[in-house]
Amino acid sequence: MPEAYMPGIAGPRPVRAPRGNTLSCKGWQQEAALRMLMNNLDPEVAERPDDLVVYGGSGRAARSWAAFDAIVRSLRELDDDETLLVQSGKPVGIFRTHKDAPRVLIANSNLVPHWGNWDEFRRLEAQGLTMYGQMTAGSWIYIGSQGIVQGTYETFAEAARQHFGGTLKGRFILTAGLGGMGGAQPLAVTMNEGVCLAVEPDTSRIQRRLDTGYCDEIATTLDEALNQIREACSQGQALSIGLVGNAAEIYPELVRRGIIPDMVTDQTSAHDALNGYIPAGLSIEAANDLRARDPQEYIKRSMASMVEHVQAMLAMQKQGAVVFDYGNNLRGQALAAGEQHALDFPGFVPAYIRPSSVKDEGHSAGWRSLVTPRISTAQMKRCSSSSPRIRLSNAGLPWLNRRSTSRGSRRVSAGLAMANGTKRAWPSMS
Repeated sequence: MPEAYMPGIAGPRPVRAPRGNTLSCKGWQQEAALRMLMNNLDPEVAERPDDLVVYGGSGRAARSWAAFDAIVRSLRELDDDETLLVQSGKPVGIFRTHKDAPRVLIANSNLVPHWGNWDEFRRLEAQGLTMYGQMTAGSWIYIGSQGIVQGTYETFAEAARQHFGGTLKGRFILTAGLGGMGGAQPLAVTMNEGVCLAVEPDTSRIQRRLDTGYCDEIATTLDEALNQIREACSQGQALSIGLVGNAAEIYPELVRRGIIPDMVTDQTSAHDALNGYIPAGLSIEAANDLRARDPQEYIKRSMASMVEHVQAMLAMQKQGAVVFDYGNNLRGQALAAGEQHALDFPGFVPAYIRPSSVKDEGHSAGWRSLVTPRISTAQMKRCSSSSPRIRLSNAGLPWLNRRSTSRGSRRVSAGLAMANGTKRAWPSMS
């Protein structure tokens, strides 16, 4: 079993947070921050822990291993009336504040607007002067796909309510990207009773989702996947399939074949054209080689592929698919690369999250607690009289159900309408 912390090792090493009620810091607030940081880099949580990358292609928990060690030392020495300042993954100061002040203040990836561009950021990153923290990597609150599955479930549930009578049963949902965030999509779709095809070029990522029960099947060809999808849709069976492939190739191919899904989105790391997206026509190995050899050519090819990716989504939208952007700036990248209609389909926040929030349907949050999870569950049940959404816990909140097998426990929240709308007929697979 890897040790929680090995200060004698100066480079990559397995990291696991301390467990139990024994302090390794001077107080529980410091201990909470330490455990959150270490949990971000746990091999069962992080996407590439040896590189300090937690998720999102390049989202790091610390700027370097030396910076990680310095953060750990600082947290263990931090008094209850002090505050640690962390700047882009590196500790830069400890200030005497007071017990009610934050124990840690973090600022990541901030550049003066005039220099706020990828070229300048990458120049500074190469010099070890900054890092990309994503949303929850650099803030130390990432807990793997389980942390986003509830929000992803709610997104698809709201889309189902708006477009399909409250359920995705019998519906074909197309998406891409099975990294730390996108990996929640297959499970979220099947929890809404739908059929999910998730395109991912990295076989190891699909396997990880299979191993954790977030995805049901893996397919190596589009024809194989489509046959399974057609059967599952016709039987009203919830099913998720990870297809080894590139979205910039698979999406246009579906358009060419006239196969239009009911709903289309994408969670590739398109925000980062260099480290988060694989250009069409390249294997993982070829992409890694080109990225190291000619970064500018790699970015150029990524951006061109994103245009093709978005154009396919626009074509599907014109033919009746519900299409939305899932917060990865794919539309913005395509627009910058010359696709003038990239913004013709909406983002997921105005389309689905805001309507959901207006109805007082919350999303996940992080907290520290020494109590067992079952106590927290019991407390939720005692609150059931105060909120109709909390009352759903008594019927089995889908994102809290433990799936003993990859296809088990797909109960959908009570109260969601189950009426089906008109389903699209399947065209020929040829």
